[in-house]
Amino acid sequence: MDNALSAPAAAAPVMITPVEAPNFVQRLNGLPLRSKLTMGAGLLALAGAVLAITLWSSQGDYRPLFTGLADKDGGAVIGQLSAMQVPYKHEAGGTILVPANQVYELRMKLAAQGLPKGGSGNAAGFELMDKSSIGQTQFAERLNFQRGLEGELARTITAMSDVADARVHLAIPQQNGFFREQQKPSASVFLTLRGGRTLDRAQIAGIVHLVSNAVPELNPKAVSVSDQTGALISQAGADSASGLDSQQLQYKQQIEAGYNKRIFELLEPVVGRDNLRSTVTADVDFSQTEATAEEYRPNQGPNTQAAVRSSQSNESNNASNATPTGVPGAATNQPPVPATAPVNGASAPLQAAQGAAGNGNSRREQVTNYELDKTVRVTRGSVGNVKRLNAAIVVNHRSVTDAKGKTTQQPVSAEEITRLTDLVKEAMGFSADRGDSVKVISAPFIVDKTEPADAPIWKQPWLLDVARSAIVPLAFVAIALIAVFGMIRPAIKAATAKPEAEEKSETVDEVVDDEELLPGAAGMPRLEAPVHNEKLDRARLLARDNPVAVANIVRDWMTGETAA
Repeated sequence: MDNALSAPAAAAPVMITPVEAPNFVQRLNGLPLRSKLTMGAGLLALAGAVLAITLWSSQGDYRPLFTGLADKDGGAVIGQLSAMQVPYKHEAGGTILVPANQVYELRMKLAAQGLPKGGSGNAAGFELMDKSSIGQTQFAERLNFQRGLEGELARTITAMSDVADARVHLAIPQQNGFFREQQKPSASVFLTLRGGRTLDRAQIAGIVHLVSNAVPELNPKAVSVSDQTGALISQAGADSASGLDSQQLQYKQQIEAGYNKRIFELLEPVVGRDNLRSTVTADVDFSQTEATAEEYRPNQGPNTQAAVRSSQSNESNNASNATPTGVPGAATNQPPVPATAPVNGASAPLQAAQGAAGNGNSRREQVTNYELDKTVRVTRGSVGNVKRLNAAIVVNHRSVTDAKGKTTQQPVSAEEITRLTDLVKEAMGFSADRGDSVKVISAPFIVDKTEPADAPIWKQPWLLDVARSAIVPLAFVAIALIAVFGMIRPAIKAATAKPEAEEKSETVDEVVDDEELLPGAAGMPRLEAPVHNEKLDRARLLARDNPVAVANIVRDWMTGETAA
């Protein structure tokens, strides 16, 4: 029966010609429509993910171009950036962000176009004087000069980092020929400060002196500065000493901090770290006083010689001429002779008239002024004197461990409190005459024991920040991987897989159970018979078990008939 089966095979050898292998495009075209659509969708998703990653990585770091812009200015700047095809981001508060490598270039380009132009910091300055007309009046020229001066001052003030906008109003009266009737100029400055910013006393004084020095004969007291809330932030004249300003308050705080530091440095090594609390209050006198005194007293002491201040002497002598006396006649005109007394008492002859003696009046005055001692004292009280110091100190209880290892809290002894008080007084420069007071007490400190909650790793702030910054590129990468491995790779694998028929595309040069080579098969490698062929084994088993049925099947194959 086996010979009967092998005879037809030998009579009709099977010849298989080589089949040309299809290329990749043909195999790709031969895929099902569903596979083609999946592969196309995967390619589109991959291209989109690659493009998104490229655009996201090309954005780079963004920096503020302008901050605190008004809506009008922000719209103008955004419109110009769109026209220049520059990427930008707009945030709350009037902040516009652009790529960091283009910040300064864009600022110069926008400044050349006059943007932003809403704030008075960009108001017209002295360039108004360049647009003078032929028929311009003196009043118009003076008005343009005042407007230009206001604009220049506003620009300068706006250059301060804390000032967002500024407006300056100058009241400059017209001068006349009467000097006594001339009015003094004045100025008002309105500031719009940036959010959360304030100006200290030195900055306000700088603005006041800037405006006063820019206008002739403008007194700094005539300059007022207000903020956007309408509050007057400049103080002039005697109002500046009405209370503590920022510098005085800072000086007071520095004094108190200095005394606190002394106390801590002195007592902390004694009582231990975190076992001491102290506060010092200083009463500082910022009043300014000035006293002038003049004292007069006479020169004292026996040997003290008086200093002559001035001496005045006056002497006068009034004398009148003698008048003639006696009997008029010839004898009267004779010169007088010496008078003689009568010897015997007889009457003497008549004497001639003699001239009368002259009358005189003399006066002499002398005035002497002496210097007195004079003492002039000018006393100016110093500013910032410490009038009084008050110190309050709390010392924690001591931890005492007994022989059994039990720890208890005990108050500090009175003797140690006294010693600590003396140390504090020496450190502060305690003065009882000044009214200083120092109080040191011992009290237990209550410390709330709060165990830090260890947040899981996925709730750590640094990890959340990293996740927020990496979530976008990771999403794009995930889309790309899904498109490659889930949609494109299966289609390519199906297109590049070799079919089973292609593995046997070479010419079969052997017949089963026949070692004779086929014609034209010289030099071709022999094909090994299949080791496990289930169908062949079943056919052989059928031939052994039912040879009659197999013989009928073979006869029907030879005759071309179909068995019933």
